[in-house]
This record gives sequence, C-alpha cells and structure tokens, in this order.
Amino acid sequence: MIAHMAQELSWELIGERVRLSRLSSGLSQSALARRIGLERSMVSKLETGGRHIDAVELTRIARELDFPLTHFLSAPPAVVSRRAAIASEIDESDDSKRSYRTEARISDWLRDVRQLMDDGVLQPRPLLCFPGTVSSNDKAREAAGWLRGQLDLGTEPLGSMTEVCERAGQFTSVVSLPEGAHGASLVDGEVAVAVVSERLQPGRQRSTAAHELGHLVLGDEFSSDLGVHTSRQDRENVVEAFGAEFLLPKARARQAVARKDQDEVRRNLVELAATYRVSWTLAVHQAAPEGDKSAEFWQRMKERTPTAAEFKDSLGWRPLPDLSQIRVPPGYASAVMRALEEDLITVERAIEMMHEQVSPDEFDEE
Repeated sequence: MIAHMAQELSWELIGERVRLSRLSSGLSQSALARRIGLERSMVSKLETGGRHIDAVELTRIARELDFPLTHFLSAPPAVVSRRAAIASEIDESDDSKRSYRTEARISDWLRDVRQLMDDGVLQPRPLLCFPGTVSSNDKAREAAGWLRGQLDLGTEPLGSMTEVCERAGQFTSVVSLPEGAHGASLVDGEVAVAVVSERLQPGRQRSTAAHELGHLVLGDEFSSDLGVHTSRQDRENVVEAFGAEFLLPKARARQAVARKDQDEVRRNLVELAATYRVSWTLAVHQAAPEGDKSAEFWQRMKERTPTAAEFKDSLGWRPLPDLSQIRVPPGYASAVMRALEEDLITVERAIEMMHEQVSPDEFDEE
C-alpha cells in the first residue's frame, strides 16, 4: 500500500518529511519512538531512508505528529516550493516550527482540492481579482466594495465565510494550525486556497478568512501571517483594511451610530457586531470616524467589550454557526460526497477531506 502511494516521493524524501514533521512537533527521535512503539535506532533509519516504512508505522507516525498520511507521501505544491518552500531545515525557534506546519497544512488542503478536480467532481471557480492596483487603505476599501458588488451582497451581513470565499474563487477551510498562526493562502495556477486556524475565536476566524481572501482579490500569489517582515507590513495593513470593509462596510457601521447618545451607540454596535459576526474591535473601528476629535470616546467604547450574553441577547438568542461548524466550502463538500458515491475515495478518506465537519457515525446506514 505504502509502496504504491509513495511513487511520487523516494523513501529518502519520505523519511526526510518524517524528520521535519517530528522536529516541527518538538519531539526527539526517542520520544517519537516511544509513542509509536519502535526503537530509536529504527526511527533514525527510517528518517534517513535506510529503512522502509509500512502502512501501520506511517499511520502511527501521522497520528502522533498530527499530519494526514498524504503529507508524507506527496511532494509540496510547486507554488509552495517556489515562494516559501517547506523548510529544508527547522531550527529551535517557534516561528520555524509554526512556519513548517502552516505551510504543510495549506499544501495538504491544496492537494485535497486538486484531487477532487482531477477526479472530475469539482470544478475550479473563476478568481475574482480587483481590476486595478491597490496600494492604500482607501483603495482597499474600494476593492472590498467592488467584490461585494460582484457577489451581489450589497452592504448586508455575509453568510458562511467558506461559501462567500468559494464564490469569489478561493476554497477556504478551517484546520488545525499551531498556536500563533492565524491563516495562510496561496494561488496555484487556476486554483486558490486558504486555511484558517480552528483555535481562533469566531469573529477572528471571519476576519482571517476575509484577510486571506483579500490576498487573492488584491493580487497576491501567496500569503502567510508568519514572519511578516517590515517591508511587508504596509501591504498586510492594506489587506487588513480590505478584510474589515468586506466584513462590515464603514458606511453601514457609521449609519448605525450616527447622532446617537453613548448608551445607544453601544447597543447598536453590539447588535451590529453580532449581526455581522465580527469582533468588537473591528465593529468599533469601522464605526469610528477617521481623525475625529472624539477619538478618546471611541477608545473607551473599544475597551467596553460586551459579554457573550449581550451578543446573544442582541440576536434574540438565535445561534449563527459559521466557521466553527462549517469547516469546508459547500461546493467542495458536495464534491467529496460525489467522489464517495462514485467509489473514487473511501469513507475514511471522505471524513479526512471534510476536516471533521462530519463524523464517522453520519455515514452509518440506518
């Protein structure tokens, strides 16, 4: 089984992938050996390609290191190798470990999307890229309004972010990313993908999804929130302005607080943040006039973070599930089911590709 699946990589490269994955998890050879029931010398040999790995061993390794099997059996996509190659070495820094695992996650997600396309059950979506250069926050907000227009969204609250991103051409998934990593995105030919960390709070997940969509719309081929250099910070700020405007247009936010007293402003902002499902900080930022003399008032407002109960009460206690429950795009999910129905994948692979949006018992016959 492993020999058949490993045609794309040599045993030496598979062993190297195991080594780097182990280092990114902060484990020694001895620690990994104890967890998978092997001697340290055997782990050492398999990491150098001197010993072949069988299916059971690689499955145990994948489980312990929290990677899918495909991560060890497939080469990284060309765009990752070209722009931010999965590291040839990992040092002791947290950034190095996070970078490896984040780049591996988005590579695995792209591989899943590509597999369904190769099987003919999923079609690429047209990439909605803004027709112009965006180098300022004002232009970024214009691009966000343009995208809302392209998707016929007006200024209303967005629905599921995975669906919205898919309509814009980007397949976005919620995955397990290391602590400190928010998300990443890349464009590989006609396919755009993004990943968002499951660790984030709901509002921050939506902001991250919108931010990664911004990299696509504004014309960036690859993005990662890890190790952003000073030279890139201005660009990241522009993309952040796009994301905020896309989630909650300033005109709509300012309309909600215009000519209101302080208590009414806060009540309206709580409802706005809950309805648009954005963080309190983002809602206040979008509502506050730029360069206004009342900056102190808005700073105090930002510091008065509402409770979870206040947010729920503003919605009449009706839950609005999003990325915490909808972890893959709807078109992609339908493609997984088609692949399963056509015996192109197994149930186990379908569950893996759905990123825990479904459980094994949901496939049991009644």
